[in-house]
Amino acid sequence: MNANKEVQLLQIVEKILNLDSAMRFAAITDLNGNILEGIMKENKSSLESQKQQVKFCKDAAKARKMREVYDSTLGKVRYVHTERENVTQIHSYTQNCTIFITMEPELSITKKLQIITKIKKITAEL
Repeated sequence: MNANKEVQLLQIVEKILNLDSAMRFAAITDLNGNILEGIMKENKSSLESQKQQVKFCKDAAKARKMREVYDSTLGKVRYVHTERENVTQIHSYTQNCTIFITMEPELSITKKLQIITKIKKITAEL
């Protein structure tokens, strides 16, 4: 990846993290789950080790491929929202990348949907 693309991805991830104080982590992965850019928000600690995070992104890429089997009949996935006890996880898909974010779980569903909409606009050109 060239330096300009790296800077662009870094700026996108920073913009996503700045959408709300409840944001924890944002990453952009390729279609194989390799992290192209990822940042943990300042003053937040990761709930997973780096090794677990890498495995999670690889597994998420496999899940995306499984979901795509149903695109022709059900339509493309707009986003995936997983609500856990300690964290909310969101995956949003672009043509060539997956956007993965985590945020604090106490936000309302309305607020989470607003954040997802903003992320989709920020990442529309990826």
